[in-house]
Amino acid sequence: MKRYIVYGMSCAACSAKVEKAVRGVGGVQSCSVNLLTNSMTVEGADDESVIGAVRAAGYDADVSDGGVDTDKLQLEEKREHKRLLARLITSAAILFALMYISMGYVMWGFWLPEILRSNPIAIALIELVLSGAVLVINRRFFVTGTLAIIRRAPNMDSLVAIGSAVAYLWSLYLTLSAVFSGDASHHFLHELYFEASAMIPALITLGKMLESFAKGKTTDSIRSLMALTPPLARLERGGQELTVLISEVKIGDVFVVKPGDSLPADGVVINGFSAVDESSLTGESIPVEKKEGSHVFAGSQNTSGFLKCRVTKLGEDTLMGEIIRMVSDASSSKAPIAKVADRVAGIFVPLVVLIAFITTVAWIFINNSLGYALARGIAVLVISCPCALGLATPVAIMVGSGIGARGGVLFKTATSLELSGRVKTVVLDKTGTITEGAPTVSDVIPLLCEKHEFVRIAASLEAKSEHPLAAAITEYAASNGSSLYEAEDFQAFVGSGVRAVINSKEVFGGSYNFISELLNESLDEKLYRDLAKEGKTPIYFASGSTLLGIIAVSDKIKADSKRAVAALNKMGIKTLMLTGDSKIVAEAIAKDAGISEFRAELLPGGKAELVKELSCGGRVMMVGDGINDAPALTAADVGVAIGAGTDIAIESADVVLMDSSLSGVVSAVKLGRAVLSNIKQNLFWAFCYNIIGIPLAQGLFIPILGWDLDPMFGAAAMSISSFLVVMNALRLNTGKFFEVNNKNKENVNMVKLRVTGMMCKHCEARVKEALLAVEGVSCAEANHKKKEATVELSSEIDTAALVDAVVKAGYKCTLA
Repeated sequence: MKRYIVYGMSCAACSAKVEKAVRGVGGVQSCSVNLLTNSMTVEGADDESVIGAVRAAGYDADVSDGGVDTDKLQLEEKREHKRLLARLITSAAILFALMYISMGYVMWGFWLPEILRSNPIAIALIELVLSGAVLVINRRFFVTGTLAIIRRAPNMDSLVAIGSAVAYLWSLYLTLSAVFSGDASHHFLHELYFEASAMIPALITLGKMLESFAKGKTTDSIRSLMALTPPLARLERGGQELTVLISEVKIGDVFVVKPGDSLPADGVVINGFSAVDESSLTGESIPVEKKEGSHVFAGSQNTSGFLKCRVTKLGEDTLMGEIIRMVSDASSSKAPIAKVADRVAGIFVPLVVLIAFITTVAWIFINNSLGYALARGIAVLVISCPCALGLATPVAIMVGSGIGARGGVLFKTATSLELSGRVKTVVLDKTGTITEGAPTVSDVIPLLCEKHEFVRIAASLEAKSEHPLAAAITEYAASNGSSLYEAEDFQAFVGSGVRAVINSKEVFGGSYNFISELLNESLDEKLYRDLAKEGKTPIYFASGSTLLGIIAVSDKIKADSKRAVAALNKMGIKTLMLTGDSKIVAEAIAKDAGISEFRAELLPGGKAELVKELSCGGRVMMVGDGINDAPALTAADVGVAIGAGTDIAIESADVVLMDSSLSGVVSAVKLGRAVLSNIKQNLFWAFCYNIIGIPLAQGLFIPILGWDLDPMFGAAAMSISSFLVVMNALRLNTGKFFEVNNKNKENVNMVKLRVTGMMCKHCEARVKEALLAVEGVSCAEANHKKKEATVELSSEIDTAALVDAVVKAGYKCTLA
């Protein structure tokens, strides 16, 4: 998939023309043009062919490097605002004089010098000159609109150009006729449309400026993400600390991070201890402890201690770079709901021109006045707005994907964002999704040998397995000081168990059914059920034809899983748990999590098949770890990778949750529903605006209600319509889609300490570092002026440990 920048598009008709041209290129598999970002994504063709097709359609394009320069983006926006503002102010100044004469004097009798009052032709000539000046100032509409017609790709500029030009030329004709005939009365001034011809481009310019301002707001999310990475970095080179531009940093460099600093790159801590705020990446506001060997990420902020890190990734390769690219890609892609607007936009402008022509001809026959008939046709041209149709979907998608990124929910495409709002069923993997994904050994039941030897054999067998349950057993053995035997000829049986040769004997480990079939005998089913009903997974071990023992492993449910499932059920979404574990264990976990339906003992292929079946009854979202559940994630309408951490580029997932919390799934659905609703509102407004506006401009309401529409008011309505669509999308920013502090904050306790001896910010940092080193402390703040420290505890601890930590750091401390 390649990205391109497209130049020269002004409305939905333009983007539809470009997309149609590129889709006609041989080998193109997909093409999506985004009017909002002036970007295009294409798959399946070379750059030369794509750019050639765009140019043949009357536009221009360049290959995008995929990155976005924030400063350049803001500079271009400022320049565009200045150009539009200069055109608008100049046009307004001239229009004031024009409107004073054409409406103030002609309609309401405002004062004018006697020399003009007695000379209607002079007044008409002044109007001609003033309106002509406004048209010259806003000549862009006429140049681009005319070129679009010549290229057989008429757009919004074409409508403006035709409407304004016809009004001006008709008025010019009447004026010249009066000049050459020498016969003109004040009444002939009422038939002129010079003020309308000038007002039309001026009002459209005003609308463009408002639209440009509003569209700039939709990209604030991307810019705010980019701004999180600092432009400078403190590097340690040759024993000295140097401050350099981020562009001068290289992989392998050592950078220094002090309290309050933002991290300039991804890296690994090589010295120091601190708590780092990663809320910009994960949406989780509780700082994360970092020590030697910990990974740190660009854009996160150091809250307390001193860190020295080695650079591992820079720029677009960092985790923040990946997030920005995902948001940008989602904004550039097209949601399925946009297809309706695309089909209309492709024929919109030619259809409007035809309607305007028919309207003009019809009114000539109705009241036999060419001037009035032209006014009706011009009103049809200028009130029609393809821009509102073109912006209805992309502005909502861009705002929605930006909101998601700030909360740690990354939508890879516009389709995934839309479909998240249409989900009827959420399928949840058990291990690592509903549960912590870090199982621990709960029971060891040896049958033939002592416990230590049994654990040693079991751990030796499981050491070569990558399964989470195997890791729990090997970690348990290591914590109890058990050394491992050499396991030879290792084999893994997917979803069943493992085997290897240990001390010249064949040893097996696996599920109840796997070992039962292997030994060809019934095992103690009561013991199995008793363990399973407690949510524990029994793993059986055998050597030859003899059962060696059982190790039970348990995996705790995440603190917020129950709340997330309850929230999904409340939203009318069916929840279903899938697992490869036994039915008894699955039933215990599902019951504890509040899930009424589950499927157990499923292999990865079985999960995928079940997801496909469920999709027949409505949109299905599959939530898993993105690796073991890849087939099911791919089969689902929306695949969600939960707890992705640093691995956010999981190909099988459509949505990536930066945090491991299930509440992110609730947020994704809420945000998807809000965006989908917003798009429908925008499309409804865009369609209804034209459905009502065009007949009003035609004069169809005149015989019924007496409503008549002046071309100037039509231009005003057109200029405001796009602005309203964009502003409606920006309302999404006021929505509440995320929980504050997803991590079980109800268990967080606050403790205040009285600390004396702190003299400066360095003292504060030292006290913070000492407190954060205490196990159970999630966050700490110190204030040397108030002589106090505030500590947040994630678990119950002895407050004496906090006092002791501050005292050891060199300060006096008591409980406040």
